Amino acid sequence: MLERLFPRVADNHYPGQRVGLWLLWIMLLKIPMGVNVMLNAPQVARTADGVPLDTFGSAGAAAFLFAFAAWGLCQLVLGLLCLIVLLRYRSLASLAFLALLVEQFGRMALRSYWPIERIAAPGAAINMALAGIMLVGFLLSLWRPRSGSAGA
Repeated sequence: MLERLFPRVADNHYPGQRVGLWLLWIMLLKIPMGVNVMLNAPQVARTADGVPLDTFGSAGAAAFLFAFAAWGLCQLVLGLLCLIVLLRYRSLASLAFLALLVEQFGRMALRSYWPIERIAAPGAAINMALAGIMLVGFLLSLWRPRSGSAGA
């Protein structure tokens, strides 16, 4: 399994299930999502994530929005890395999914450790759906097809 996560050669040969590779294309949504968070942090924090910014002091809101926009930059970088994997280094698809999963579930764990008051918002459902897609894609990227034909 480690050889599948860390192949000796990073090339464009994808040995997993083809559907797993298609699910990695969905992760390119991280690119516009990250840009949107960086450019529209207050609006996204309020609407998508239900953060009651109006209850923060001005310094607290500014600090939160900086951290939120920095997280948007992380999403952009993850999305761009997925794009690079898809275009040039498909043998690293499993590793790309693992990085996405570590970020997603790590953020969920941190949210439990550092809870903030939130208003019901669609962001949680979207994140759960993306986490499910990531997990399925990760498993499919590790699963070798029975026939000799590899994915794309």
